[in-house]
Amino acid sequence: MSQGYAVELYFDPALENQVLKAWNVLARRQISTQLIEMESRPHLTLLSSPLLDPQKIQSVVRTFAAKHEPVPLTFSSVGSFSSASPSSGNGLLFLSPTPTSSLLDLHRQLCDSLRKEGIEISEPYLPDSWIPSCAVAQDVPRSRIAEAFCILRDLKLPVSGYALDIGMVEFSPVRELFSFPLGSASDP
Repeated sequence: MSQGYAVELYFDPALENQVLKAWNVLARRQISTQLIEMESRPHLTLLSSPLLDPQKIQSVVRTFAAKHEPVPLTFSSVGSFSSASPSSGNGLLFLSPTPTSSLLDLHRQLCDSLRKEGIEISEPYLPDSWIPSCAVAQDVPRSRIAEAFCILRDLKLPVSGYALDIGMVEFSPVRELFSFPLGSASDP
């Protein structure tokens, strides 16, 4: 049974490979292998909820994707979120994209399109609350967060590319339900 759904923004192959490089370095150091094991794909989560209706979302996202061009992205910093369970002390590490107006507008317009169809957006994903992030390590023990930050600091940031596709996954395990290219051009 599904734990939830997420609408995600996917990257061009070169940018995706930069994120995968971070995943692999952290896995080799035995800090975090979860994203690799769950067969996730590097992405920015635009919204997530256990209550999304995939069929309703699919028609909105298909129309939305056709009307929006690929978005330039630059991952310029590393950040972390605390665990949802404070007792675990574990955290999530992420690459943070520069919050450009094109990225923030894309997110806001998607939320507006979904709300027009009666789809509720949960608080962390509302336009004035959303923190764009690309997970590179999940469930990192508190005792290893500093080490993971040092490893990620050695990445050659900033790294730039494009968000080319928007899709929806069901989790856990991760299973892509659909994905649509942004705009009509196959290359930005």
